[in-house]
Order: sequence, then structure tokens, then C-alpha cells
Amino acid sequence: MLWVKAFHIVAVVTWFAAIFYLPRLFVYHASAEDEVSRERFKIMERKLYRGIMWPSMVAVIALGLWLISFSPSYYMAAGWMHAKLTLVATMVGYHLYCGHVRKVFLHDQNLRSHVFYRWFNEVPVFILIAIVILVVVKPF
Repeated sequence: MLWVKAFHIVAVVTWFAAIFYLPRLFVYHASAEDEVSRERFKIMERKLYRGIMWPSMVAVIALGLWLISFSPSYYMAAGWMHAKLTLVATMVGYHLYCGHVRKVFLHDQNLRSHVFYRWFNEVPVFILIAIVILVVVKPF
């Protein structure tokens, strides 16, 4: 079980690193004024989203389910786990919305400013803090 937990934590760190970085790329992409820069951001966003974000999200979910399978009655009875799973589902939604935004940029249809993406980039920080507190403190 400890090996599964260790790899789950690595996957979470990788997923969140990508989730923190992709919206930062959106900030720079929204500010880009020349075609060369915009094309470079499209490539970077695609490689990050497909090459790192998707595999790490799948690993987080698969390893998380594997961890739950070790003691499903305990985890499914724990209120903190329900809250954590709700936040993980929210992060999956955020992840998928990032994919939508990436496609908007890909087709040169972005209508939002870099300021919007700066604020958008802060959302996962609060979710990560909440998840860590739920897992470590187990408040309910």
C-alpha cells in the first residue's frame, strides 16, 4: 500500500505542477503580440496538456482508486474523503476546461485578457490547500 501511496503522491505533484503551469502559459499567450510567439505557445500548451497533464491525471485517479480499494468501507464512511473526492472532481473539471481554453487559443479565438488568466491560475492553489488539509488533518 505504501508504494501505491508514494506513486499517487508523485502523480498528484506532477498533475498540479502542470495545472499550475498551463494557465500561466495562457497568461503569456493572451499577451503575445507576434505570430511566432503565439505559435510557440500553442506547441507548449499542447505538449503540456497531452504529454503531462492527461497521463498524470489518469495516474492520480487510478492510484487513488487503488488506494481506496485497500479499505473501501473506511474511506467511503469518512466525511473528509467525500469532500476530497468532490474537490478532485472539481479539479478534473478544471483540467477539462483548460483543454477547452487550449483549443480556443489553438484556433486564435481567445477573447479574454491576460488578467483573467492570472486569476484563473489561482483557483487550483486553493483546491490543493483544501485537499492537503483534508487528507492530513481529516477534520470530519
